[in-house]
Amino acid sequence: MSLDEHWYTEAYEECGSAFSLRIKEKLHDETTPYQRIEIYATEKFGNLMTIDGLVMLTDRDNFVYHEMMSHPALFIHENPRKVVIIGGGDCGTLHEVLKHTEVEQAWQIEIDERVTRLSEQFFPALCQSNNDARAQLYFGDGIQWVKDAEPGSIDVIIIDSTDPVGPAEGLFSEPFYRDCERALSDSGILVQQSESPLYHMRIIAPMHKAMARAGFTDTKTLHFCQCSYPSGWWSATMARKGRSIDTFREQAVQQRRFETQYYNADIHRGAFATPEFMRRILDQ
Repeated sequence: MSLDEHWYTEAYEECGSAFSLRIKEKLHDETTPYQRIEIYATEKFGNLMTIDGLVMLTDRDNFVYHEMMSHPALFIHENPRKVVIIGGGDCGTLHEVLKHTEVEQAWQIEIDERVTRLSEQFFPALCQSNNDARAQLYFGDGIQWVKDAEPGSIDVIIIDSTDPVGPAEGLFSEPFYRDCERALSDSGILVQQSESPLYHMRIIAPMHKAMARAGFTDTKTLHFCQCSYPSGWWSATMARKGRSIDTFREQAVQQRRFETQYYNADIHRGAFATPEFMRRILDQ
């Protein structure tokens, strides 16, 4: 990360690229027991949150990420009543999950409470569902929470994590996927943010293999644009117990009673298309 008088820049040295936002002022800066959280006001992207110098979200484009982390999985599952979000402290994914009336309980497991409290202050639109009677906020270790969960008790697990370093590193491991597979119901779905296909196939390909070894029947990566993340092309990788990921409740998508800004049935179908370079790597 570099910061001059006018610009916040996150440089991705490994691939020789960077993303910059013109800023107006720094709104907050603190170091928690887990990480450094900074919040800026930008000229065109609203508020910006960074963690350890990496862009986490902006007001302008977060809807793409939050919708694609939640709605594809929830519309693939036949009856997603129990949902767990690991990470997601900004609460945007929780807000999208609770738009689904069939969801009876949604747990958000965030290790750093300050992410949530600062989001309530600086990103209030994302936190509108925090007081929903179905929402349960738990501040602690998501890996341990899943390990302790009753077998077959969860329908959808969403891993809304930071990059696979620091507190989030264990969320990208086969032992954790095994615990998720055990905690999920018979047709349960796991979905995890999986970085950029253009830059991070070294993460995505082993993720597919680890999920398969953990006992999941089907795995697929879905794609979406995310201009504020490295390369502007982001993904989530999904795994399912006992069934294919290929079908979804298309009529329910068409008749949904809530608004989305990015997700719809056409986006759902297109998001799972796999580029040729990925096919070759994943088939190895």
